[in-house]
Parts: sequence; structure tokens; C-alpha cells
Amino acid sequence: MVSPVELERRAYRRGKQNRSTLISVASTVLFAVVVWLSLVGSPGWSRVQTSFFDWPTLVGSFPAVLDGLWLNLKVLVFASIGVLIFGLILALIRTLRSPIFTPLRLLVGGYVDLFRGMPLIIVLYLVGFGIPGLRLEWLGRVPAEVLGTVALILTYSAYVAEVFRAGIEAVHPSQRLAARSLGLTYAQSMRLVVLPQALRKVAPPLMNDFVSLQKDVGLISVLGAVDAVRAAQIEVSHFANFTPYLVAGLCFVVLAIPTVRLTDWISRRLASREQVGGVL
Repeated sequence: MVSPVELERRAYRRGKQNRSTLISVASTVLFAVVVWLSLVGSPGWSRVQTSFFDWPTLVGSFPAVLDGLWLNLKVLVFASIGVLIFGLILALIRTLRSPIFTPLRLLVGGYVDLFRGMPLIIVLYLVGFGIPGLRLEWLGRVPAEVLGTVALILTYSAYVAEVFRAGIEAVHPSQRLAARSLGLTYAQSMRLVVLPQALRKVAPPLMNDFVSLQKDVGLISVLGAVDAVRAAQIEVSHFANFTPYLVAGLCFVVLAIPTVRLTDWISRRLASREQVGGVL
């Protein structure tokens, strides 16, 4: 049996929640109406609407942009795999403690500092135009999308390596020592004990880097690859209208939304488990 006092408390909380929801909805609608009226009431709105929100142009350019997006997806898959593998290797090298590996640690540290500081667009130019400029006969003609994938891997591996290194160093040293006391080698303790815990700790920042990579795959268009952005540029020239750029942007947004929601879910799940002291 529920006491009348508890029923009153539940009713009060329910009423308060309903009022909060109504206030949130009303304020959001009011804000949207104010923004919309300000936008529509601006002197150049009709011109902007014609240039960026033309429905026939949107329908006509969508197939070409969608075909280009398929290339972005393929680059994203290969770049993500390459970034995870290469970034993990770099992180493992930076966490080696033996003095004999000092040259490797310094080399990896310099690599990480270099590519974390250099803009991605510059790396794309250096890789996309520098490698073909070497005229290596055994290499042949490398497609622009392959060169773009290499540039993405080189740049994002530096960021992911630091994320992995932070996760590895966040694992308490007693875990590694306990594994070694059980007879595990360094490689076995790292693979079976340290890395699983580190990966769970760095899952949210890794997902955030993946979201950033989803957007930056559109930069391969500067090398001439006909991806979604390049296809939109071609359609802009064809229709003499900027709406295809909006189509390409919306395609990337739709591509990123599931990953963003997954990142938020992983972050909330890990935070809730840490708060209750659960075992991950």
C-alpha cells in the first residue's frame, strides 16, 4: 500500500515535470519563431532562398552528390581502420619503458607533435601532390582517394595515439605488475590486462575523433577526387546555384548523427557505471 503522503509527492513531482516540459517546449518554439521571422524579414532573404534553398536544384543534384558520398564512406572505412591500427602502434611505442627504445620514443614523439600541429589541408597537399611528384615508376599512378586516405591516416593517427597513450597510462600500475607476477610476458599483460581496460576508458574520445574524421573525409576533394563535396561543386557550376553545397552538408550531417548519438550513449553508460562503482 502506498501512503497518501507518497501519492501527493508523486503527483507533485509529476506536475512539476509536466510544467518543466511545457516551459521547455514553449521557449524552444518561441525561439525558433523569432529566429525564423528575423531570417525571413531580412532584406536579402529572397535572394538567399533562391541561391541556397532551391528545391528543383536540390532534387536534380542529389543523385550526383549521393554517388560522391559513397566514395567518402569507402575512404572513411579504410581511414578508420588504418588510424586505429597505426595509432595503437604509436601509443604502444611511446609507452615502452626500456632505455633501449629511447630513439623510437623520440621519433614517435616528434611524429605526433608534427602531425598534431600541421593543418590537415597542408598534409593533403603534401601527400597528394608530393608523392606523385616523386615519379616513382614502381608506384605507378595512385588514385586521389588513396592519397587522401593516407593523409587522413597520417594526421589522425597522431591524435588517436595520444588518446590510446592516455588510456594506457590511466590503468593503475598494479594491474600490470599483477599480470607480470602471474607469469605473463609484457606483450601478454598489455594485450590481456592493460589494453582492454584502456580501450574502455578512452571509448568516448575515440568516438569523437571518429566523428571529426567523418567530416574531414570531405577534404579529399582538394586532390581532385569526385566525392560528395566535389560532386556538389560540379553541380553548382551546372545549375548556377549553391543548393548542392547544402545537399552535401546535409548528407554529412545525416552520416554523423548516428555516430554522435552512439558517442553520447557510450559516455552516459560509462559515467553511470563509474558512479555506481560497477565493473566495466
